Amino acid sequence: MDSMDDGFDRSMGERIRALRNRHDLTLDELSQRSGVSRAMISRIERAEASPTAALLARLCEALGLSLSAFFADDEAAGSPLVRRADQKLWRDPHTGYLRRSVSPPGTPSRVDIVEVEFPPRARVSFPPREESRVMTQHVWLFEGALEMIIGETVHRLYPGDCLYMDIGDAFDFYNPSDKPARYAVILDRGR
Repeated sequence: MDSMDDGFDRSMGERIRALRNRHDLTLDELSQRSGVSRAMISRIERAEASPTAALLARLCEALGLSLSAFFADDEAAGSPLVRRADQKLWRDPHTGYLRRSVSPPGTPSRVDIVEVEFPPRARVSFPPREESRVMTQHVWLFEGALEMIIGETVHRLYPGDCLYMDIGDAFDFYNPSDKPARYAVILDRGR
């Protein structure tokens, strides 16, 4: 792991610990709420492990946050504009997918916009999350191919296609091609 990854893992671990403490949760309570083992949460908080996208989503959900809210700063934004160079990036250690938080942090908007670069043949699975039934998202494909699997239904997306979905259901993102897929996720937190 290089020093940039070390710093990011450390800040991610500190953020999870701070959010857990803000919610007055023990490691065991967060483990029970999220379905993530106490040992793994402890390792993430100590920057000894980097969570996958699915695991981080479960932790965020247990803390009452979307992934976008997790990556946003707690402080109020100084500007409604965020430059591309200042947008936060995160790479899933399991699949290698790159997630860019596009929305300016600290705004009162219920909408978060995320840009994703998804590697060839990569798959990310999200379990059903009852707590997320108030949230919806649009997946808008710019380049490549993407399959969205929701239950038994497979939606194959091509450039320009957009899929609307409830994120409380179990779903998979899958890139069936040999080329990266690039898409936006427009998330409405519904609160």
